[in-house]
Amino acid sequence: MTRSEFDDIRAFLADDATHAGDLLRVARTLIDDLEHARMREAVLRTYYLRLLTAARATVAAEAVDAPDPLAFLKHELAERGQLPESGEAVQRILADARAAAALLACLEQPAQVRPARGMRLRRCVGSARTLPH
Repeated sequence: MTRSEFDDIRAFLADDATHAGDLLRVARTLIDDLEHARMREAVLRTYYLRLLTAARATVAAEAVDAPDPLAFLKHELAERGQLPESGEAVQRILADARAAAALLACLEQPAQVRPARGMRLRRCVGSARTLPH
């Protein structure tokens, strides 16, 4: 949900003309959205844990000089359709990995606080959610 959608919902809730039935519909929609987000999070956590387990098994297999230490990782990537295709450029895949590492490093840095310059302007990013009136 975008910042603009949160602002729209807050304004809708604060409006004295809003009827109880409208509030109930908004509450049901938000509960459905929350449930969907929780399910998506659970699926993503499962994918992450499977990939982490495969990576750990790969490192452990390499440590004991197993014949094919990448088998665990290859299996997990193949199940998700993430193995590089035969014609796919290795340099592009490596560049993607470097870019992802750089983005993660930026996310881990503390946010810089910008001084306020007057009123905050609101931007409407989209109209994904409509509120009843």
